[in-house]
Amino acid sequence: MKKGFILSALTTLSMSFLAGAMAPTPVAHAAGQDIKVWVQFSDETAEGKAWAKVVENFNKKYDGKYQVTTEYIPRSGSGGGYEDKVNAGITTNTLPDVITLDGPNTAAYAKSKVIAPLDDYLADANMDDVLDSIKQQGTYDGKFYAFGFSESNVGIYYNKKMFKEAGIEDSELPTLQKPWTWDEFKAISKKLTDHFKQPAIDFRLNSMDEMLPYAYMPLLWSNGGTVVNEDGTKAQGYFNSKESVEAVQFIQDLVKEGYTTISPVEKGFETGVYPMVLSGSWTINDLNENYKDIEYGILPYPVSNTTKKLVSPSGSWQLAVTEKSEQKEGAAEFIKFATNTESSEIISLGNSVLPIRKTTIANIKDKVSEPMRFLMEQNAATAHARPVVVAYPQVSRAFQQAMQDISYYEENPDVQQVLDQRAEEMQIAIDEALNQ
Repeated sequence: MKKGFILSALTTLSMSFLAGAMAPTPVAHAAGQDIKVWVQFSDETAEGKAWAKVVENFNKKYDGKYQVTTEYIPRSGSGGGYEDKVNAGITTNTLPDVITLDGPNTAAYAKSKVIAPLDDYLADANMDDVLDSIKQQGTYDGKFYAFGFSESNVGIYYNKKMFKEAGIEDSELPTLQKPWTWDEFKAISKKLTDHFKQPAIDFRLNSMDEMLPYAYMPLLWSNGGTVVNEDGTKAQGYFNSKESVEAVQFIQDLVKEGYTTISPVEKGFETGVYPMVLSGSWTINDLNENYKDIEYGILPYPVSNTTKKLVSPSGSWQLAVTEKSEQKEGAAEFIKFATNTESSEIISLGNSVLPIRKTTIANIKDKVSEPMRFLMEQNAATAHARPVVVAYPQVSRAFQQAMQDISYYEENPDVQQVLDQRAEEMQIAIDEALNQ
């Protein structure tokens, strides 16, 4: 999961992935043993370089048996390109042996038989070591289809100097063991807002993309609410339940009480305008490289006043074997290799992303910064993947629109009414997708 993720428009199966140039890994190999892989990033990025190392290691280990060739198809800002390429591949029956896909798209690919279950190949993959959130996002209808090769998480970044200036003591700050409730979060936000005469936090309400469901769903889950039922077949009665409404009311209250804003200053946290920002692991590198004067830390998610249960977001891109691949055994062998402890460490350290395995967390916890270590710990203990729903893009879009609606509280003061309407839209999309 990365900043500014734009949802795939998966109507029926219209998923967005991207366009880019082919940069195959140059290797000589025997005919019939080539494993072709498409990925959604560039070979020139940190992610691409880490990936190339994993592929190189695999090709060395399986020299003479399997050889992986990667086609790099970087995603554009609009989310086009890679998904366009995948859609074209589906239509023309030209998909490679392995593709990458974003976590929430598992159900649509699986139901449409674009990807094949991996269960028969994972006996030696030490799945007990894999984080539950990774297994959750890759599972559809009781079968495991897609294996995440990195993780993500979000926390409340805070400016330590600004907190001290506002008279907030370290003893008042929440921890993973004792997180802050919604009321406690609002109390500290009030101190900050009153002192600096600015909103206390950029809560990302201006995001018009996947950031909203990704970052806000944990607030619903913390309160015992949800977006859809466990099977991903019902939104009505779930997204508009009492528990979900209470969580969304908390978000609206942040706007009403002036603790956040729907039109934040760009880079407001990084430039010292706002004392807090809701953001993910991708922000750590930006702060460390470009805003070195900001002394910051990361705090856990606010939790329901009622349950006091800490839930945080998770999920990222995955690997899957295509249904029509003639090299399923070799393709699955590569996916297992790319998600083992060693490969997970290469990807996590090389691309500054969270690991997918408990053993990797143990191996690298002393090699990463304190903020990254915090997110790793929060992720391992509290992460919850977004729901696996066949109509996820439409569900996500309705969720985003609901958050936009409630942020304009004068025009939409009744949160229940907003969620009733958006839950109905979700239900229509789900029913249509399931009946196709």
